[in-house]
Amino acid sequence: MSLAIGTVPDGIVQRVAGLAGRGARSWWAVFALGTAMIMIAPVLAPYAPTQAVAQPFLPPGARFLLGTDDVGHDVLSRVLYGMRSTWIAAIIVISIGVLIGGAIGTVAGLARGWLDNLLMRVTDGFLALPGPVLAIAIAASIGPSFGHTLIAISIVWWPYYARIVRGEARSLAARPFVEAARHGSQISVWRLALRHVLPGVAPAVIVAASLDVGNLILMLASLSFLGLGAPAPAPELGAMTAQGLSYLLTSWWVPIMPGLAVLVLALGSNFLGDGIRNSVGRHR
Repeated sequence: MSLAIGTVPDGIVQRVAGLAGRGARSWWAVFALGTAMIMIAPVLAPYAPTQAVAQPFLPPGARFLLGTDDVGHDVLSRVLYGMRSTWIAAIIVISIGVLIGGAIGTVAGLARGWLDNLLMRVTDGFLALPGPVLAIAIAASIGPSFGHTLIAISIVWWPYYARIVRGEARSLAARPFVEAARHGSQISVWRLALRHVLPGVAPAVIVAASLDVGNLILMLASLSFLGLGAPAPAPELGAMTAQGLSYLLTSWWVPIMPGLAVLVLALGSNFLGDGIRNSVGRHR
């Protein structure tokens, strides 16, 4: 049986589309499952993260799977709580960045003219500065705490989404169906954005956000490592690694286990982001 060049059977097209849809759903399921497992850290952790439960520097064993630290805290419990706080912080920062950057990018993409130029010059000013250095300077100036760390990183993170949304919004605004809605029905700019522009922008924003989680986890751990996160004895992965460095040669599990948790979170987030990007790209 021969097929003409350039033609594809309808059954194959439908099968590929179905696989793409199931692939996207499967990656979202992985994201939801991973988030749920991290969120139930208080259930999985055998001890309270700030409670001294045994002698200091007990090696990993049957009772304490990852050993104890210099105070006698259970390292496994502290790592689980640290992964939970890091994951929540990353989601919060991304949500803030998407909201602020999305609003600015949408206004700039649809308004054009002087307002577009003004908003993009402000955005370019933030992008011209090194984000990690600016976040460190902001966090150091307002004082170390978990909330201040989120504020510092959020201030430097929204411009990326503003640029993405503005480019997608300008591209969609030139499409015939948007032009028809703009001039034919005389709807307001906000309604035009909500009904015709934002749904088209969403896939690009979702892909960018999913790929940003790993970078955010590393930045959060870096600021915590430098002492700009929540003060001790809060279970933060970066701070735990920094505090345990002096015991690296004698009690290696104290600094290594939190560092491995950061590695697992960052790599898992990157693999998840790649999967979502591929699934959304095929679905589009």
